[in-house]
Amino acid sequence: MRYFIEFAYNGKNFHGFQSQPDASSVQETLEKALTTLFREPIAIVGAGRTDTGVHAKQMFAHFETELELESDYWSHKLNSFLPPSIVIYRIFSVHPDAHARFDATSRTYEYYIHTFKDAFIVDGSWYHSNPLDIQKMNEASAILLEYYDFECFSKVHTDVNTFHCKISEAHWKQKGNQLIFTITADRFLRNMVRAIVGTLVNIGLGKMEVSDLHYIIASKDRGKAGFSVPAHGLYLVNVAYPYIEYRK
Repeated sequence: MRYFIEFAYNGKNFHGFQSQPDASSVQETLEKALTTLFREPIAIVGAGRTDTGVHAKQMFAHFETELELESDYWSHKLNSFLPPSIVIYRIFSVHPDAHARFDATSRTYEYYIHTFKDAFIVDGSWYHSNPLDIQKMNEASAILLEYYDFECFSKVHTDVNTFHCKISEAHWKQKGNQLIFTITADRFLRNMVRAIVGTLVNIGLGKMEVSDLHYIIASKDRGKAGFSVPAHGLYLVNVAYPYIEYRK
């Protein structure tokens, strides 16, 4: 049977989601726990990759086993095998062809910036004390929805076949001393969100004009875009599927 797991993690102590040699990853940690719990080799396929230090408030992965799993019991048991930085919300059966990566119709990320020094959120939000023009940053964010090719925001020497992404939402909001950037797309390129945020921050600082974003995107040149903001302020917050009923 094929199962989905819904989970979250604090990425601070992981070298991203995907397994890699000689580095701790979320995927490896989950697979070891599942293998130990079910007493059979378990491999998982995630909804996507997150880079070193990036967090996920909602992530999905699928795996297969002949065991019949009851969500409440097995999710509780699996949590007991995992470190505090990873939490399992539920395990549920899906149709045999369901795919955690390819079936996802959209993904939503949030990036957090705090503008006043705060000792309690410093590990999950980027401290940036210089004033930012949120109106200009939102004007520039709206421009993103006009384009499909985002090679200028992609990590160079990546192995993707296309740089096309359909962004359906991109905006900033302010809550007290915290700024939150939300962006939704059908897919994302490596380092894309962090490069977009860095470019928008440059616009908010007045180092770039709003209209410069058209030129940057058309250039397809990573060197023309802004810097990549630190990973610890970035969260994957939603992965959407047409056949999943979401927790309330």
